[in-house]
Amino acid sequence: MTTVAAGGVLYVVATPIGNLGDLSQRAIDILKSATRLLAEDTRRARSLLSHIGISHPRVERFDAHTEDARTETILAALEEGESIALVSDAGTPLVSDPGAGLVALCRARGRRVVPIPGASAVLTALMGCGLLQSGRFHFFGFIARSGVARNDALARIVNETDVVVLFESADRTDATIVELAALQPERRASIARELTKVYEEFRSGSLKELATETTTPLGEVVIVLGEIVREDEPISDEALDARIDTALLRGEHAKTIASQLAAWSGRPRRDVYGRVVGRKLARNVRR
Repeated sequence: MTTVAAGGVLYVVATPIGNLGDLSQRAIDILKSATRLLAEDTRRARSLLSHIGISHPRVERFDAHTEDARTETILAALEEGESIALVSDAGTPLVSDPGAGLVALCRARGRRVVPIPGASAVLTALMGCGLLQSGRFHFFGFIARSGVARNDALARIVNETDVVVLFESADRTDATIVELAALQPERRASIARELTKVYEEFRSGSLKELATETTTPLGEVVIVLGEIVREDEPISDEALDARIDTALLRGEHAKTIASQLAAWSGRPRRDVYGRVVGRKLARNVRR
C-alpha cells in the first residue's frame, strides 16, 4: 500500500475537444492556481489560457519526446510543494496522450495525483453514435500504421465482439475503413469527426457502405464499431477459402491473411496459414 506524502499535487486536467464551453469551472480554478502547467503543445495551451483570461507564467512542453527526460525534474518540483497541472492537446490526458509514466511514478513515490474530469473524445463519440447497447466497449487508441503491429491490431479488432473505439487521423481514415470492411463488411460502424464543434458529424452504416464514401481530411477522427453476434455455426471451409482468395487478389501477404482470418474464424493461426499457402500455390499453378 502506497502512502501519500506531504508536498505538491499533480492535477491531471481534461480540456475541451472542440467547444471551449465544455471547460469546467473546477478545471479553470486549477489552471489559474497551478505553479506550472505541463502541456503537450504549449501554443494550444496558451490559446486556451488566453480564452479564460489567464496569463500563466510557466507553460512547459511535456510530450512524447520530452516525457522521459523531464519526469524526474517534475517529481522534484512536486516534492518541494509545487502545484502542477498536466494537460494534453485536447480532451482527457493519458488517453492516447503522454503522461502515463509520470502519473505511475507519482503514485509509486507517494505523490498526490488528482484527476480533473471533463471532455473525452471516446465518450463523446459513444454518446452520439447509437452503437453502444450493452455498455461494454474496448478502446484501441491509434493503431499502428503498418507492418505486423497493424495486422495484429486489426486481428484483435475483428475478434472483438463488444463495441470497439479507435482513433485515426482524417487522412488515414478512408484506408482504415476499407481494411476493416474487407474483414467485416456488414459490421455496423460510425465515423465521428469535428466532435463538439460547429461542423460535428456522425456518419453511420455498415463498414461496406462507409468504405464507398470519402472522409474530409481535417482533424482527428473517432471510429466506433458496433457489437457483433458470433454465428452459432462454425465458419465453413468454403467461407474461409472465399475470404482467403479475396485477400490474395488484393496482394496481401500470407502471414497477414492468416493473422486476420484466424481471428475472424476462430481457427488456429497455423492451420489458417497452411490453408492460405495452399490456396496461393494453387492459384500460381493455374496461371
